[in-house]
Amino acid sequence: MTVTGTVVVRTGAGRVAGSLEDGVAVFRGLPYAAPPVGALRFASPVRPAEWSGVRDATRFAPAFVQSGPAGTSEDALYANVWTPDTGGRLPVLVYIHGGGWQVGAGSVPTFDGARLAARGGLVVVNFNYRLGVFGWGLHEDFTDPRTGHCANWGLQDQIALVEWVRENAAAFGGDPGDITLCGTSAGGASAWQLAVAPELRGAFRRIVPISAAHPWQPVHALTPQDARAAYEGVARGLGTDPEGLRDVPAPLLHQRWLEFFSGSPAGRAVGSGREYRGPVLDGRTVPDYAHRLPTPDIPVMSVHTSTEGSFFTDPLSPSFPPAPPAPADEAELREAVRGVLLKLSAEVSDEQVHACLGTYWAAAVAEGTAQDRRSLWTEIWGDALFRHRIVRLAERHAAAGRAPVYVMEFAHPVREPHFGTPHDATSKFLFGSHAAPAHLAQFGDGPLERRISGIFVDLVSSFVRDGVPRSADAPRWPAFTPDRPGVLVLGGEQVARVLPLPKRQQLRFWDEFSPVSA
Repeated sequence: MTVTGTVVVRTGAGRVAGSLEDGVAVFRGLPYAAPPVGALRFASPVRPAEWSGVRDATRFAPAFVQSGPAGTSEDALYANVWTPDTGGRLPVLVYIHGGGWQVGAGSVPTFDGARLAARGGLVVVNFNYRLGVFGWGLHEDFTDPRTGHCANWGLQDQIALVEWVRENAAAFGGDPGDITLCGTSAGGASAWQLAVAPELRGAFRRIVPISAAHPWQPVHALTPQDARAAYEGVARGLGTDPEGLRDVPAPLLHQRWLEFFSGSPAGRAVGSGREYRGPVLDGRTVPDYAHRLPTPDIPVMSVHTSTEGSFFTDPLSPSFPPAPPAPADEAELREAVRGVLLKLSAEVSDEQVHACLGTYWAAAVAEGTAQDRRSLWTEIWGDALFRHRIVRLAERHAAAGRAPVYVMEFAHPVREPHFGTPHDATSKFLFGSHAAPAHLAQFGDGPLERRISGIFVDLVSSFVRDGVPRSADAPRWPAFTPDRPGVLVLGGEQVARVLPLPKRQQLRFWDEFSPVSA
């Protein structure tokens, strides 16, 4: 990276100085809301204070409080912007990081927006939002007297960020009337949730949800009752009440929240939030889960990976929590599958375990795919928590007929000893960070990887520009329709091809076990 100068622009709160790096202007650590500390913990976001002079915007802000990285902070509500032309009027891509609503940050090198901005001709924005106990829950004792909100502060932060982008996009060469939301995992689910939020109606032209972890209980969200019980239980353990949690040191509160949800879901004080704790139904920011709401009336580019589950079953993966060991025999395989099913339901019968394994084994035989224990377990995990609802929501969007939906299966395999195309593979190729030192051994950086990344960037950026994904190195990608459910498969030696929707037999099992209409 070559830094060749300073770039100053005026935002609504004051002037900021970023840096010009390899022809892209980069602005880091831009406040989009006031620090949510003290009385503002568990409160709706507040506009940042204005400043005089020129604010330095060359360094990232800390990540929000979480496990893992050092130097995290509650004072973390900051955005980062990459733009190839501060004087232009370019489409804007807002990227929402994932991490199960409990880890992640816009400063993670994986999400460096320089290449996407330069090749795609886009203004790229990412940001931090509140996580874990501070961002995703509900309790009426936290009701904000200004707004009446008492839940989902992380989602409220995301709404505030979108409003900040609409107000400030022009300063960075972006078109405030041409915003696309994109995100991965929890971020992909957030993109969909924001697209149907009443207060943001008309704010976006299109969305790109990638490997979306669409929230629903009991697997990805707490019920309102369980959210209340969790805050009350943590508060009791700290000798206070929910309102007193505003005064507990952030690291301690974070740790006690993790402890409350540690161990098997069967042994916890609450039954929901079995895998992750994301948006809670509050009748306001989240009036209902995505599968029970009308789909967005804007174009959608829906992406999932071919083996979502390998992120969670690969012991070398950076998954959180770490992957359990692979089943060593048939008895362990049955228990591993039961464990997946127990993420979705508090009760699982032997018959359901048998039916699930039978479905996947028969499909593997019929399709000529891997039939070993690890592969079956991986496929079941990924389809249960991700692919099933991603595909069914895409089908609903197509059936509604108000706007097109394009469906992609990202299928570029990682390198051994890793396996499959894991849940987190897409971001490395969208941002071109597959070649970064932390990712190189797993994802590679040969001519094929660079070609796949270029195609992915072209498809996303063209969709952002005019709603039609295309690349000179990929076949024409038709919209997904009820009568022609074609999927663009990207990755591998075949590079890119359009195929019929795969895994129909496996998805039918989940229709019975965990219907999307429930």
